Amino acid sequence: MAAATAHSWFTVLTSTGGGTSRCSLSSHRLFSTSLRPSSFFLPKASTQNQNHNKNVLKKSSERSKNEGPFANADGRSSTNEAGRSQLASIKSFGLQRKGKGVLLDSKEQQVETSSIQDAAFLNAVVKVYCTHTAPDYSLPWQKQRQYTSTGSAFMIGDGKLLTNAHCVEHDTQVKVKKRGDDTKYVAKVLARGVECDIALLSVESKDFWEGAEPLRFGRLPRLQDAVTVVGYPLGGDTISVTKGVVSRIEVTSYAHGSSELLGIQIDAAINPGNSGGPAFNDDGDCIGVAFQVYRSDDAENIGYVIPTTVVSHFLEDYERNGKYCGFPCLGVLLQKLENPALRACLKVPSNEGVLVRKFEPTSDVSNVLKEGDVIVSFDGVHVGSEGTVPFRSSERIAFRYLISQKFSGDSVELGIIRAGEFMKVQAVLKPRVHLVPYHIEGGQPSYIIVAGLVFTPLSEPLIEEEEDSIGLKLLTKARYSLAKFEGQQIVVLSQVLANEVNIGYEDMSNEQVLKLNGTRIKNIHHLAHLVDSCKGKYLVFEFEDNFLVVLEREAALDASASILKDYGIPAERSSDLMGAYVDSIEQSEATNQQNFGDSPVSNMEFGSEGLLWA
Repeated sequence: MAAATAHSWFTVLTSTGGGTSRCSLSSHRLFSTSLRPSSFFLPKASTQNQNHNKNVLKKSSERSKNEGPFANADGRSSTNEAGRSQLASIKSFGLQRKGKGVLLDSKEQQVETSSIQDAAFLNAVVKVYCTHTAPDYSLPWQKQRQYTSTGSAFMIGDGKLLTNAHCVEHDTQVKVKKRGDDTKYVAKVLARGVECDIALLSVESKDFWEGAEPLRFGRLPRLQDAVTVVGYPLGGDTISVTKGVVSRIEVTSYAHGSSELLGIQIDAAINPGNSGGPAFNDDGDCIGVAFQVYRSDDAENIGYVIPTTVVSHFLEDYERNGKYCGFPCLGVLLQKLENPALRACLKVPSNEGVLVRKFEPTSDVSNVLKEGDVIVSFDGVHVGSEGTVPFRSSERIAFRYLISQKFSGDSVELGIIRAGEFMKVQAVLKPRVHLVPYHIEGGQPSYIIVAGLVFTPLSEPLIEEEEDSIGLKLLTKARYSLAKFEGQQIVVLSQVLANEVNIGYEDMSNEQVLKLNGTRIKNIHHLAHLVDSCKGKYLVFEFEDNFLVVLEREAALDASASILKDYGIPAERSSDLMGAYVDSIEQSEATNQQNFGDSPVSNMEFGSEGLLWA
């Protein structure tokens, strides 16, 4: 079957107030739509509500153009069912609100400048061809139809290249082609950093590296420094060069990873296909990786580059551990201390510090900090009352920038004021534990089928696919709940495959299952273990709102083979659930409480300008 093709993925950044995504730390809301959008939150830009969105932040990888300008993002024509398709990339450009055709803004036309067209560093930039096969989260035993995309990458030496993670997401085949060469070479993905949107590739062919010169990484640029973006964007097959200046350097929302890291804002045009391409300074040094743009009716030419500080963190993380482990977090909800009366009440003598409001239960600081503590320094760097720290000579930047410079497992010293007394405490930084993950490790979601009842962990991709049938209560948990221990998942009954053994339950879908035979479910592997170890006559599932599902255990086992055959399902559970269950989660008072898994964080706390997660 021919691969489905389409244009760029995109994301939406809109200011609506009243809440943010769990990794977005400002009043804007950032959601990734690299799978399918959700219609629950307006900023999701689903096909039902896309005309309400004013600001569009796009990942700049160009999917191949074989389907023509009217192809939706999943490769289907614009006449296909809108509710199940992704938006056309033309819509994501913000050039035609209806997405009926391609109109390129004359201000963004790509040019190849004669002054650098023969520069050696251009030969280090390659075109990436990727075939993607994403999981079907609604039917977790199978995959969706494959599609192809193109992007950019560049050589960094030692047989390796860098590109964006979203350029090779769910890859089944990756190929690269050098400038002026007809041959495509197979590449392998060595590491993928979802948070920082960086992927490391390798090419084994010696012919590919013949005469190649890797790029040099440069320093972090200054404001108004000239910048040149090189890549293979929409509009042609040859290399393209655009020029601009550095407009801003600050902690930025990363669309693909739903995270916030240091980013460089530039005014050089970045279009679909530029993703993964390098940005150069006037000395020919690479200062970062182009990865997304921001568009609205009120703004033009706002592009973003991943700086070399983030790139070097990714590469060092990979060198240290042989894999990508991720950026750490402090795991606290902080409040700014701009109000003098608030500082006086907390006995903070000067205009400094941020108030600790809440902890993530999985963070190490929950053992050393208390609610009401004021953090005034981080490894000796003073923290201002607005949650900022000194940056370079005369600038300030968000406090969480310091955290992003650390590695998982690093120990930090926090200076705090507790009840008017200054003290220092040590804390260990770890990656954040997401109760509802934005991306699935290993690619394919876990599942188990019990008498036609399909159970799977709740994830953001599943929410995007099931946008019309996810209940409000479950969505609220997904957005605002925190994991109480590592390995915790929200397990849902995705659907019921009708059979006489499950009569009366056929209409159930997307309901959270809380207990099996009175035991609270920790995750999908725990559920499989409880099913396998049950010796009683009945399997009693307890769902949200005290809804019960009771099955005869022997009848359920007997019906399994016929259900799998009738629905063409290869196995009753995913391969990761085949092994023995090891309970590494210690029982605690928190895990046994009745409100286990309920939302401890309100919309107001996430939406307030004065509150931020570190």
